[in-house]
Amino acid sequence: MQQHRPFWSSRFTYVLAVAGATVGFGATWRFPYLVGQNGGGAYVLVFIVAMILIGIPMLLVENAIGRRMQVNAVDAFGGKVNGREISKYWRIVGYGGLVGAFGIMAYYMVIGGWVLDYIYSILLGDLKIGKGILSAEQTSSFYEKNINNSPLEIGIFTFIFVVINYIILINGAVKGIERAAKYLMPLLFLLMLGMVGRNLSLDGALEGTIYYLKPDFSKINTKLFIDVLGQVFFALSLGFATIITLSSFVKKDESLVQTSIITGILNTAIAVLAGFMIFPSLFTFGIEPNSGPSLVFKSLPIVFSHMFAGDFVAVAFFSLLMIAALTTSLPIYEAIITVLEEKSTLSRKNCILIVLGGIFILGNIPSLLATNILADISIFGKNIFDAYDAISANIFFVLTSLLCAIFVGWVLKDEAKAEILRGSQKYAKLVDIWFFYVKYIIPFIVLIVFISSFYDNFIK
Repeated sequence: MQQHRPFWSSRFTYVLAVAGATVGFGATWRFPYLVGQNGGGAYVLVFIVAMILIGIPMLLVENAIGRRMQVNAVDAFGGKVNGREISKYWRIVGYGGLVGAFGIMAYYMVIGGWVLDYIYSILLGDLKIGKGILSAEQTSSFYEKNINNSPLEIGIFTFIFVVINYIILINGAVKGIERAAKYLMPLLFLLMLGMVGRNLSLDGALEGTIYYLKPDFSKINTKLFIDVLGQVFFALSLGFATIITLSSFVKKDESLVQTSIITGILNTAIAVLAGFMIFPSLFTFGIEPNSGPSLVFKSLPIVFSHMFAGDFVAVAFFSLLMIAALTTSLPIYEAIITVLEEKSTLSRKNCILIVLGGIFILGNIPSLLATNILADISIFGKNIFDAYDAISANIFFVLTSLLCAIFVGWVLKDEAKAEILRGSQKYAKLVDIWFFYVKYIIPFIVLIVFISSFYDNFIK
């Protein structure tokens, strides 16, 4: 253990940091549109069950790996077990997580640029939400003009978002993220409650709430299961080195069982809460809920234009998205920065510049050009933006999570249980059940998801 390594000041701040890492566009952008595409309540029900059966146990897996060595996400797969050195090839799992982290940040920061562009356009009146009812044609036209075909404008806003991340990260791995989480997470929660309260007061809120919460079991199929499990990995930041990195700063006497359960519950609650920000208003104003990834950007501005003080509500909503994105991007960046910082002689400032600059040049710029200048480039039949998403989410996240479960169950074995029991002795029987489950059952489930997802995205 490195004596100079900083630690979270309390369990509460660690939970806030992990909640921030796991409550980003996954909960506020991705979850709602997947609910809409998969028929509403059935998806929500399966998602909650999957969070309990897969999400929380896998959080505990990555927490155990991260705190055991208290090093970066690559070296976390090293050390000794029962006096014998662990094969150096296991470190490939850590590098796989970093590739996944790069893949998600390549397009994630660009979505942050979109959100900033919407806030800017609403404030300047370019997107006239408070001046009459918007039509679907108007919002689609705005999206095409300002998002798909304005690479310079989106590039500037993406760069601004990257700079905001840099300013916070320069304060240190724990200090910067902890300070941001302390203020941003409560603000995020308050904004969400305000949006939910506003939506539930609308005349058609009941119909939207029924669609959102009442399961239609005929909608449950293979695609829904794949979408749900993919969302669980995405929403909990599993498989891309983030949780392993954050847990490496946790003190040895903290209860990993409690923090994993609290994090899983909090993430599920906020994701479900996000649906209440959207579906009641969609049904009130007759907007189709199944419009896919563009739901937030094309459909919700129409909803806001129907509301009193709609421009204010729109700015508040997109500000909420911005905060959620920031609390997630910081820890993902940190996962890569920590590896570079601990495996080189470079200063932290230089490591941050290399990571943020490298991702901006190699990931963000190609992603924001994917629908215009580089539109002719196709990878697995997808543009660059979608390819980054598909490859990271359907290959690297899932494979890394699968190998993490195998590493804990078949390599660390009793050492993993001992790590979990530090500060969690009263959960000894629960830990025994968890270990059996992680060793024999979760790898099988994750492997099935990987094969199905790979077939659907890259072969079918």
